[in-house]
Amino acid sequence: MALFHLAFNVRDLDDTRTFYGDLLGCAEGRSTDTWVDFDFFGHQLSCHIGTPFASAPTGKVGDHDVPMPHFGAVLPMPEWRALADKLTAHGVDFILAPQIRFEGEPGEQSTMFFTDPAGNPIEIKGMSDLDGAFAT
Repeated sequence: MALFHLAFNVRDLDDTRTFYGDLLGCAEGRSTDTWVDFDFFGHQLSCHIGTPFASAPTGKVGDHDVPMPHFGAVLPMPEWRALADKLTAHGVDFILAPQIRFEGEPGEQSTMFFTDPAGNPIEIKGMSDLDGAFAT
Protein backbone atom coordinates (compact mmCIF):
# COMPACT_ATOMS: atom_id res chain seq x y z
CA MET A 1 0.00 0.00 0.00
CA ALA A 2 1.26 3.46 -0.87
CA LEU A 3 1.30 6.18 1.77
CA PHE A 4 -0.24 9.60 1.31
CA HIS A 5 1.77 12.68 2.37
CA LEU A 6 0.33 16.12 3.09
CA ALA A 7 2.32 19.16 4.23
CA PHE A 8 0.44 22.22 5.47
CA ASN A 9 0.81 25.18 7.80
CA VAL A 10 -0.08 25.48 11.47
CA ARG A 11 0.40 28.38 13.87
CA ASP A 12 1.90 26.68 16.95
CA LEU A 13 3.77 23.37 17.22
CA ASP A 14 2.88 22.79 20.88
CA ASP A 15 -0.86 23.12 20.16
CA THR A 16 -0.39 20.94 17.08
CA ARG A 17 1.35 18.22 19.11
CA THR A 18 -1.40 18.28 21.72
CA PHE A 19 -4.14 18.04 19.09
CA TYR A 20 -2.71 15.48 16.67
CA GLY A 21 -0.65 13.54 19.23
CA ASP A 22 -2.68 13.56 22.42
CA LEU A 23 -6.25 14.01 21.15
CA LEU A 24 -6.20 12.18 17.81
CA GLY A 25 -3.59 9.64 18.94
CA CYS A 26 -1.22 10.19 16.01
CA ALA A 27 2.35 9.08 16.67
CA GLU A 28 4.91 11.83 16.24
CA GLY A 29 7.72 11.32 13.75
CA ARG A 30 10.62 13.56 12.84
CA SER A 31 10.60 17.23 13.77
CA THR A 32 12.61 20.42 13.92
CA ASP A 33 11.88 23.76 15.54
CA THR A 34 9.68 24.71 12.51
CA TRP A 35 7.82 21.49 11.62
CA VAL A 36 6.62 18.14 12.96
CA ASP A 37 5.52 14.93 11.22
CA PHE A 38 2.66 12.70 12.38
CA ASP A 39 1.43 9.24 11.49
CA PHE A 40 -2.13 10.27 10.62
CA PHE A 41 -3.97 6.95 10.49
CA GLY A 42 -1.19 5.37 8.45
CA HIS A 43 -0.34 8.43 6.36
CA GLN A 44 2.22 11.21 6.81
CA LEU A 45 1.27 14.73 7.82
CA SER A 46 3.98 17.40 7.94
CA CYS A 47 2.84 20.40 9.96
CA HIS A 48 4.96 23.50 9.30
CA ILE A 49 4.84 26.85 11.07
CA GLY A 50 3.17 29.37 8.77
CA THR A 51 -0.17 30.78 7.67
CA PRO A 52 -2.83 28.05 7.37
CA PHE A 53 -4.65 27.70 4.06
CA ALA A 54 -7.92 29.54 3.68
CA SER A 55 -11.11 27.50 3.58
CA ALA A 56 -14.80 28.25 3.10
CA PRO A 57 -18.00 26.17 3.30
CA THR A 58 -18.32 25.84 -0.48
CA GLY A 59 -18.50 22.05 -0.86
CA LYS A 60 -22.12 20.90 -1.24
CA VAL A 61 -22.48 17.29 -0.01
CA GLY A 62 -26.03 16.12 0.44
CA ASP A 63 -27.78 18.75 2.55
CA HIS A 64 -24.57 20.18 3.98
CA ASP A 65 -22.06 22.83 2.97
CA VAL A 66 -18.63 21.53 3.98
CA PRO A 67 -15.33 23.40 4.21
CA MET A 68 -13.15 23.36 1.13
CA PRO A 69 -10.38 22.46 0.99
CA HIS A 70 -10.20 19.86 3.75
CA PHE A 71 -8.38 16.60 4.43
CA GLY A 72 -9.02 13.54 6.53
CA ALA A 73 -9.12 9.79 6.77
CA VAL A 74 -11.51 6.92 6.14
CA LEU A 75 -11.61 4.54 9.11
CA PRO A 76 -13.26 1.21 9.84
CA MET A 77 -16.48 1.83 11.78
CA PRO A 78 -15.25 0.65 15.21
CA GLU A 79 -12.28 3.06 15.03
CA TRP A 80 -14.53 5.87 13.79
CA ARG A 81 -17.01 5.36 16.63
CA ALA A 82 -14.23 5.33 19.23
CA LEU A 83 -12.75 8.56 17.83
CA ALA A 84 -16.19 10.23 17.58
CA ASP A 85 -16.86 9.33 21.22
CA LYS A 86 -13.42 10.62 22.31
CA LEU A 87 -13.81 13.93 20.44
CA THR A 88 -17.35 14.40 21.77
CA ALA A 89 -16.24 13.70 25.35
CA HIS A 90 -13.36 16.16 24.87
CA GLY A 91 -15.84 18.88 23.86
CA VAL A 92 -14.62 19.36 20.30
CA ASP A 93 -16.59 22.06 18.47
CA PHE A 94 -17.75 20.14 15.39
CA ILE A 95 -18.42 21.84 12.07
CA LEU A 96 -20.57 18.80 11.29
CA ALA A 97 -21.32 16.56 14.28
CA PRO A 98 -20.85 12.79 13.94
CA GLN A 99 -23.62 11.43 11.73
CA ILE A 100 -24.53 8.95 8.99
CA ARG A 101 -24.58 10.18 5.41
CA PHE A 102 -26.02 8.47 2.32
CA GLU A 103 -27.85 5.95 4.51
CA GLY A 104 -28.92 2.87 2.59
CA GLU A 105 -27.06 3.98 -0.55
CA PRO A 106 -23.79 2.73 -2.04
CA GLY A 107 -21.04 4.47 -0.12
CA GLU A 108 -23.05 4.84 3.11
CA GLN A 109 -20.72 6.43 5.62
CA SER A 110 -20.45 8.06 8.96
CA THR A 111 -18.76 11.44 8.95
CA MET A 112 -17.67 14.28 11.19
CA PHE A 113 -15.95 17.60 10.45
CA PHE A 114 -13.86 19.65 12.88
CA THR A 115 -10.77 21.86 12.78
CA ASP A 116 -7.32 21.62 14.27
CA PRO A 117 -6.09 24.51 16.48
CA ALA A 118 -4.89 26.39 13.38
CA GLY A 119 -8.33 26.16 11.77
CA ASN A 120 -7.43 23.47 9.22
CA PRO A 121 -10.66 21.55 8.44
CA ILE A 122 -10.58 17.78 8.90
CA GLU A 123 -13.16 15.18 7.88
CA ILE A 124 -13.07 11.71 9.38
CA LYS A 125 -15.27 9.15 7.66
CA GLY A 126 -16.26 5.75 8.97
CA MET A 127 -17.31 2.84 6.78
CA SER A 128 -18.37 -0.72 7.45
CA ASP A 129 -16.69 -1.72 4.17
CA LEU A 130 -13.72 0.46 3.19
CA ASP A 131 -14.25 -0.49 -0.46
CA GLY A 132 -17.35 1.71 -0.21
CA ALA A 133 -15.06 4.75 -0.25
CA PHE A 134 -15.02 4.40 -4.04
CA ALA A 135 -18.69 3.46 -4.51
CA THR A 136 -20.39 4.81 -7.60
